[in-house]
Amino acid sequence: MSELYALVAEELSLPVDPRVGACAAAIAAKHGAASRAVLFYGSCLRQKQLDGLMLDFYLIVSDYREAYAKRWLAFANRLIPPNVFYFEHDGLVAKYAVLSEADFRRLCGPETSNVSVWARFAQPSRLVWAADKAARERTVDAVARAAPTLLAAAGPGDAHSPLDWWRRAFALTYSAELRAERKGKGTSVVDMDRDRYERFSGPAIAAIPKTLPSQSGWAWRRLEGKGLSVIRLAKASLTFAGGAEYIAWKINRHAGTDIQLKPWQRRHPLLAGISLLPRLLRSGAVR
Repeated sequence: MSELYALVAEELSLPVDPRVGACAAAIAAKHGAASRAVLFYGSCLRQKQLDGLMLDFYLIVSDYREAYAKRWLAFANRLIPPNVFYFEHDGLVAKYAVLSEADFRRLCGPETSNVSVWARFAQPSRLVWAADKAARERTVDAVARAAPTLLAAAGPGDAHSPLDWWRRAFALTYSAELRAERKGKGTSVVDMDRDRYERFSGPAIAAIPKTLPSQSGWAWRRLEGKGLSVIRLAKASLTFAGGAEYIAWKINRHAGTDIQLKPWQRRHPLLAGISLLPRLLRSGAVR
């Protein structure tokens, strides 16, 4: 995997806006000695725009118990990873997901059928904070597993038309979660950065393991992924300050809807998340 590892290491080390690094360092500081790495990813990275948007981070920790003062948060993170939290720093607004080093590596690889982590980290990301050299190397190693996992899960592709392979793979993963994005998002992710995906294609294809764990079909992945999306939204409404407001904002932004929360929904974010779901599905705001 050395060629792919080198590409991933290079990409993860590319510079970002200094404010992103400062925000990442503040997130790491909040969880103390348990913090191992912080990754920046998502639409703000792709668009190179920060103001007025919500930044996306993953915090990688050594151990859930060490990362939290409250035991129930550690239990929730272990039971249904990741936990998601709201964060503000120096005028920036962010959310960050928490995974242990062991869970992050596992969820980037083919041993898990859920697409949530490996689909995201087959896309560009930046390692904007690391505790030490060992933490950096372990993070690069985990991220390097994501692209081969994505392509293998999509089924055999044509190495002579690798961009079509990537497009098909991302389209499948976007269909396996509750998504607020418009249809065709999987294709646009590739087309916005064609050079990157062409550069990664050969090494990622070469790194697909010759023997893979038993692979779940996409019908099961969709069922599992959408079910886990609902559970994670419900859990996020408990761990996420303003969780119900965030869910409504996210849907309104992507789907052009105008969901206004009632007072009881603001007081009871878990019930609010559950009550919004049927309406979101009927409207097509999430798919």
